[in-house]
Amino acid sequence: MQMYQRKDGEQQPCWPLGPFRIRLPFVHYRWEMAEMIQALIMFVVSLAMIPLLQKHLGLPYDVALAYVVICGIGFMLPALLGVPLVPGWITPAIPVVVLYLGQFEPGPEAIQGLFALQFLVFLIFLILGVTRLGSTLVRIIPNSMKAGIIIGAGIAAITGEISEGGRVANTPISLVVGGLICLYFMFSASFQEYVKQFPLARKIVNYGMVPGMLVAIGVGIAVGEYKMPELQWGITRPAFDQLWRYLPFVHGIPDAKVFLYAVPTAVIAYVIAFGDIIVGQSLMQRADELRSDEVIEIDLDRVHLVTALRNALHAFFAPYPGLAGPLWTAVGATMAERYKYGRDAMDSIYSGAGTFWIAGFLALFMLPLVSFFQPVLPIALSLTLILTGYICLMVGFEQLNNNLERGIAGTMGVVLAVYGAGWGLAAGVVLYLALERPRLLGGWKQAGAAE
Repeated sequence: MQMYQRKDGEQQPCWPLGPFRIRLPFVHYRWEMAEMIQALIMFVVSLAMIPLLQKHLGLPYDVALAYVVICGIGFMLPALLGVPLVPGWITPAIPVVVLYLGQFEPGPEAIQGLFALQFLVFLIFLILGVTRLGSTLVRIIPNSMKAGIIIGAGIAAITGEISEGGRVANTPISLVVGGLICLYFMFSASFQEYVKQFPLARKIVNYGMVPGMLVAIGVGIAVGEYKMPELQWGITRPAFDQLWRYLPFVHGIPDAKVFLYAVPTAVIAYVIAFGDIIVGQSLMQRADELRSDEVIEIDLDRVHLVTALRNALHAFFAPYPGLAGPLWTAVGATMAERYKYGRDAMDSIYSGAGTFWIAGFLALFMLPLVSFFQPVLPIALSLTLILTGYICLMVGFEQLNNNLERGIAGTMGVVLAVYGAGWGLAAGVVLYLALERPRLLGGWKQAGAAE
């Protein structure tokens, strides 16, 4: 039970602080058991960033775990500062960031490169949040290019997993079974009919990726693709004492060439993140319409500012291949689904979002949980990227209106996935000007948009 109670039809109590709205558990909102249980399993996705940190930045495991703890602090900020969305990474951008990092040697050089990228992402969110120009920037990007960015990210996510040497190729049984279960429960039309008829199916849907991930872990251990976990007791010990040696303060600020090289990837990351903001806004508007007892405030400028703060935290203290994004779509959607069942199910949208990441942060220090999931971390990362790729392709093609846009977006997406953000953006601009806007090049009146 919380100290401050909300009256029906009002916003959840808070302490105003400039552009932010401070809300604390047990003070401004109650603790939600369902979100806590879900977080004690889904936090493993946070740990799944460790293999990328080890591979691309050259971090030891315990230092990578310290990075993840800093990320967990950032995850708690939105609910604390008045944003009702469940935050995550800019997941569709991960394959693009990995392509960018592939140009740097793991170690100090890669840390500098990632600092440059994340600092630019911080600046973009900060400037657009302060000036309120975020929606304008994305609006002026042509539809075909926006879709091409999303499609390219989806192609890169899936091909990175299924290509030779990828995780699906190395552990096919567990990942194929887990991926199919996740896709079936989350997107199958037939299962949606079961959700309408059976309460058990509705509960399964509410837990998003969890059922598929648990099945994949069980199958992977059973068939010998992953080792049986060795449970350890106590608390984890992230190597904060070694962290300083792996930060930009030690390795120095990169030169201007690195920042210029990072610009295309930073722009793509922002465009993808803005798409997540729109998805989150739609989820919150729908939730607000379904319940009259709480007024949900979704301030896009505040979302930009909080996301900027999180990226700044990462840039200086834990440069992160996942960057800091405004929404974890799978968890945000399942939380909004449970919210619609009334105040008894979830008192406030902030109590759901706040409880989830506070519990997820505490789970990072629970050694039995961390040691159980440590051998199977690739499963969590792979399923996240496979689902992200599927959603990106689905959303990207859904945005296209005609065959001309489809051709430009598809070509741009392939170039982006194969050659990286800079070449992808260049291909998109050239195709857009040549095919959709030929008048700018002295051509005919208007390109035909064949349906």
